[in-house]
Amino acid sequence: MSDHNRLTEKQKKWIAGTGIFLFLLLSALIFFFAGTPLIRFAQEPEQFRSWVDEQGVMAPIAFLGMLILQIIVAAIPGEPLEIAAGYAFGALEGTLLCLFGAFLGRVAVFLLVRRFGTRAVEVFFPLEKLNALSILQNKKKLTLWVFFLFFLPGTPKDLLCYVVGLTDLPLKSWLIISAIAPIPSIVTSTIGGDALGVGNYTFALLVFLITIVISGLGLLAYRVLCQTRERSKS
Repeated sequence: MSDHNRLTEKQKKWIAGTGIFLFLLLSALIFFFAGTPLIRFAQEPEQFRSWVDEQGVMAPIAFLGMLILQIIVAAIPGEPLEIAAGYAFGALEGTLLCLFGAFLGRVAVFLLVRRFGTRAVEVFFPLEKLNALSILQNKKKLTLWVFFLFFLPGTPKDLLCYVVGLTDLPLKSWLIISAIAPIPSIVTSTIGGDALGVGNYTFALLVFLITIVISGLGLLAYRVLCQTRERSKS
């Protein structure tokens, strides 16, 4: 019986290891064949708008797929896609698409990490980066911290998206946070993209400058919080 149990445990470890390897390989292939062209595509708004017009009613569905891919393959930056969404779909539709796509992608990442644990996170991020996020170890205020970090512009949301799955945050709380907290950062990007699309370059520049300043302040606040938390532990 004991030999059988040991064999079963070995099989489980082998299957888990194989799953992580295949996931890593698939992520690398997706980034190489889809991610890099996707970034180029989003950085050429006129070409992107033409592509949207050609796709017709399928354009929103295809774009949702791009957004989900961007969240799961964390190496792909999301801002170019959000700006392109505002440019091609307009501020309102672009914002709704980005919010829904990001929501689906983040829920998928959360469930993936809950299934595979730290190994799934280390596919994209070094362990030392995970250890730097000690503020998420505060179980009493975990929900508040997660909401604040996703609401605050400039925080590394791709990293946080994976790390949150390692915490004790309930799925219900994550669903609410994923739906509400990213609204400010997405809205500023899509509004700026929409302004570019209608030729209001002055307003677009103003939006992007304000976004850069707020994101810089948000990133600074995030780093201060992490450092303060580290000092309090030592």
